[in-house]
Amino acid sequence: MAAAGRLLASATHGAISAGRSNREIYIFTQFSTSRSIPSLNRKASFRKCSIRMRVAVEDEQDPAKLARDMAAARKRWDVLIREQKVMIMTPKEAGYALQLSDTSLLDVRPSTERQKAWVKGSTWIPIFDVDNSLEFGTLSRKVSSFAMGGWWSGAPTLTYDRCFVSKVESKFPKEKDLIIVCQKGLRSIAACEQLYNAGYRNLFWVQGGLEAAEEEDFQREGPQPFKLAGIGGVSEFFGWTDQQRTVAAKEGWGYRFIYTARLLGVIVLADVLFFGAQQIGPLLKSVHLN
Repeated sequence: MAAAGRLLASATHGAISAGRSNREIYIFTQFSTSRSIPSLNRKASFRKCSIRMRVAVEDEQDPAKLARDMAAARKRWDVLIREQKVMIMTPKEAGYALQLSDTSLLDVRPSTERQKAWVKGSTWIPIFDVDNSLEFGTLSRKVSSFAMGGWWSGAPTLTYDRCFVSKVESKFPKEKDLIIVCQKGLRSIAACEQLYNAGYRNLFWVQGGLEAAEEEDFQREGPQPFKLAGIGGVSEFFGWTDQQRTVAAKEGWGYRFIYTARLLGVIVLADVLFFGAQQIGPLLKSVHLN
């Protein structure tokens, strides 16, 4: 391996620690478990994989099956790391590697996260992206996701990109040193598994993702800090996420004042609407009587 490999080989190996991410977790567990995919059968294998993913979305309401598949996926990912098929890096180590060696950073996050903050010079190929389809099944999942907490977290309905591996292959040769990153570390380890099965052997996983990165670890581009790229919804609007509390602790009262003002504004607006509704009722009644 080149200088990048020697530098990256010093990264610490340990257990996977990545937060759950609603629907995606279940889909990740449907990835092919084979260690290698023959070139002649690769397209057929990924086609079968995509079919299993669609079935998984339909069956995702079974919590027992979700738990079993998630446990199986974690075992596979642990094996990848324990056998050093995928190397672990901290965000700081990844930043050093990008500066000191000929490595490339592959960002596999969806567009909703990428557009808020990204690493300068990184290549963006999402393994999952926002599902903008107007099919009945997609609309039904969007409504279900929104009702079950999407309104609070802002998490969009995502769809797996069946061309993910082929897109990576069009950008990077198999011998390339690739650092794979997402927001929290879950989608990126799943991407590492797929790329390893496709023949990539110099793969490096950023544990904890960009949410674990400090601003000085990478050269950032975009309007938001790395830690805030994965939040949204009502919780983000009011500043009630753990990530925003962490930022507020560093920024002080000036940062907190913005979200306090938003909360007070919503309370005032609700009072105005309530008062207006009380006044409109008698007015409409008097108009009807006249």
